[in-house]
Amino acid sequence: MTVRGSSRHPGTYGVLLAIFLLILSVHLVNTASDYDPYKILGVSRSASQAEIKRAYKSLAREWHPDKNKDPKAEDMFIKISKSYEILSNEERRSNFDRYGQMDDNQPFGQSQHQGFRSFHNSFYFDESFFHFPRSRDFADSKYLLHHAQFNSDVLPDSHRRPYLIKVTSEWCFACIHIEPVWKETVQELEPLGVGIGVVDLGYERRLVNQLGAHRAPSIIGLVNGRVTFFHQAVVREHLRQFIEDLMPNKLVEKITDNNYLSFLDSWHAENKPSVLLFDQVPVVPLLYKLTAFAFRDYVRFGFVDQGDMHCTRLLRQFNINTYAPTMLLFKEYTEKPVDIIQARGMKRQIMDEFVSNNKFLQVPRLVNQQLFDELCPVKQFHRRRKYCVLLITGEDPAFVAGNKAFLDFASANRKDILRFAYVYQSQQQPLCHVLLHNQASLSPQVVILERRSQAGKVLYRSVSGGWNGSEEDKYRLHEQLELLQKDPAYLSSDATLPELNNEMAPIFIIQWMNAAYDYIIQIYDDLLYSNWREMMPILSLIFSALFILFGTVIIQAFSEPGENKPRKPKPREQPQTENDPTSRASTSSRPPKKDFVEVTELTDITYISNLVKLMPGHINVVLVLANVSKNALLRKFAKEVFSFSGTQTLHFSFLNIDKHCNWMPSLLRSTSGVAESKAQSDEDEETSDYTGHVLALNGHKKYFCLFRPVFTGDDPNDSSSESSFSSDNRRKSRSRSRSSSHSRSRSCSREDGGGAKRGSSRATSIEVHHKLDRLGLWMERLMEGTLPRLHVPAWPSLDENPNTS
Repeated sequence: MTVRGSSRHPGTYGVLLAIFLLILSVHLVNTASDYDPYKILGVSRSASQAEIKRAYKSLAREWHPDKNKDPKAEDMFIKISKSYEILSNEERRSNFDRYGQMDDNQPFGQSQHQGFRSFHNSFYFDESFFHFPRSRDFADSKYLLHHAQFNSDVLPDSHRRPYLIKVTSEWCFACIHIEPVWKETVQELEPLGVGIGVVDLGYERRLVNQLGAHRAPSIIGLVNGRVTFFHQAVVREHLRQFIEDLMPNKLVEKITDNNYLSFLDSWHAENKPSVLLFDQVPVVPLLYKLTAFAFRDYVRFGFVDQGDMHCTRLLRQFNINTYAPTMLLFKEYTEKPVDIIQARGMKRQIMDEFVSNNKFLQVPRLVNQQLFDELCPVKQFHRRRKYCVLLITGEDPAFVAGNKAFLDFASANRKDILRFAYVYQSQQQPLCHVLLHNQASLSPQVVILERRSQAGKVLYRSVSGGWNGSEEDKYRLHEQLELLQKDPAYLSSDATLPELNNEMAPIFIIQWMNAAYDYIIQIYDDLLYSNWREMMPILSLIFSALFILFGTVIIQAFSEPGENKPRKPKPREQPQTENDPTSRASTSSRPPKKDFVEVTELTDITYISNLVKLMPGHINVVLVLANVSKNALLRKFAKEVFSFSGTQTLHFSFLNIDKHCNWMPSLLRSTSGVAESKAQSDEDEETSDYTGHVLALNGHKKYFCLFRPVFTGDDPNDSSSESSFSSDNRRKSRSRSRSSSHSRSRSCSREDGGGAKRGSSRATSIEVHHKLDRLGLWMERLMEGTLPRLHVPAWPSLDENPNTS
């Protein structure tokens, strides 16, 4: 079998491939040539940088993917960022105007084919995840952060320098595109002193949750322990500006001929040296800002623009060389600097060493414990001794001359083993009282001390004669310092110093305002970029507070008016007959109170403590009930006695007659009121139903007061006419028998519970509810002490046999 035409296939394929490549190259050329940053930003070729920046901000705000939901918004935002990157740089803009180049490192003639080489430079974050593994960049390995390392090292160090942290993942396709920009940014910012960190989303879940970064890639800024997310296009200029914006404002003050004297003279109030940087750039360099941020607690920083016409006198006074950046450091004497450096390429290491060697005044004022620890360190046995010469003085103008003389003495006797400092006695009273033996000094005193421990133990000696700044005082102090260097045992006294007051601490309202400002900025940032997951804790706190607020308002609106008003004492009521309609109406129309009273049950465990061994002066009010009427009686009992529950000498309990059926008869038989007991014997024999009885028991004096239920209303649910008729006849007969008695006896029998008790065996809910209708009046008489007392020789024991009937 012969195969024909096989020799033509390679040539045919080659021609087709060449045509395809030609068409593709023409398409790429046209696409690249159509890219015009001026058209994208909508500015002319003669537009200024301000117009370009204004157009970029307007378009970026309009086409931001988090705000614009158009599918083309992300691509348009990338083009806008790339256009601004080209036109904001004068060199790149010039190359584009001449040759159409978009990359300053790209040779002429290759712009059409390499037009999108730097696409990654303006790649914007998305959440595209493609499931393919990639090897971690070796350069990122030294920046990897772990949870323990972050909290122990990075978080405290963020108070001295800002950190730029990248959150990445091995399964993140978008992370690949930002790698070149990230490398360039790290190479630029790390030598300036910016901390760099990388967090792996898959391996450091605890650290990711702590940072609040739930997607990759993410870029985070960390300053002073506060986390801030980067939301712009990943461009090197944007990342640099992001770091600058994170640092506090007013780190560096702009200095001119008008304010340089006040800036240098502020050493007395600020208790800090001053540094001036002279450079020919109009803006403060980022390197200088980072140095100022690192040493902001020790030194004040100012910047002088050498090209500014308002700085000529300043340049002439200090004879500044305009060809290289210059740094001058001033202390107490502002006429000339104490140190100076000048270098054409200023490095971070040089600046740090220059400032750290001069971060204290010649005679600083001790304003906090941290400054005292650094000036007067604890003695180390393998090092030379260091002594602290401390002047205790005042703030009044009368002390200025002495303070100035002490400064002159310190300047003339500068040694490595001596540290000179002073304190205001009014500001550091605990420290001065210890060193001066609790004696208020009217004149300044000089104390020489040496720290021996972290706990504040020191050896010290006061210089005799005080300090007035005279030549004799200087000679005496110099002589004693010479003796100290020869004989360390010269310090004869020892003491433990208290911690110094922090004189520079901001007041509470300033701290609160700063914290509130940070929260407002964070909420605004999260709302702007819709980071709902990150701001859920803040939203939860806000909604919880609103819920509690509105819930309180609603409860108060729907609550009963009488509950919020102060409770007035009840007027004493006159006794009324059972058939008096006004009594029934007033009792039944009483509104129920939604109150709580603690009522305990009398059992074998609580009987001894709540009755037999009750404290002198205390009374236990006991309600007698049964299982059937327990709930109804307890509710009624709580409403009636609630107004008396605030009394510390009253206790409330209940006794279950079904469990202890023999206790009530035993108590009534043992009472000493024989006459009254006989008068009640006929009625007690009629029924053994003691439910609804209330006893006020005084366990110490062995007496009790008894309340018997009084029915004051009819039962509307009872449809039996016979039962109602018999009940009415029974009440009428009782009324006729009572009318023949003395009025005083009738009153006592009615209010004290001595009145006749209904013999009806009905047990409806309304009968049970009405059994305690007059309990409130009885409680008032109990508190007044007008109730008759029934004495007993001994309290009967509880009968544990249940009522089997």
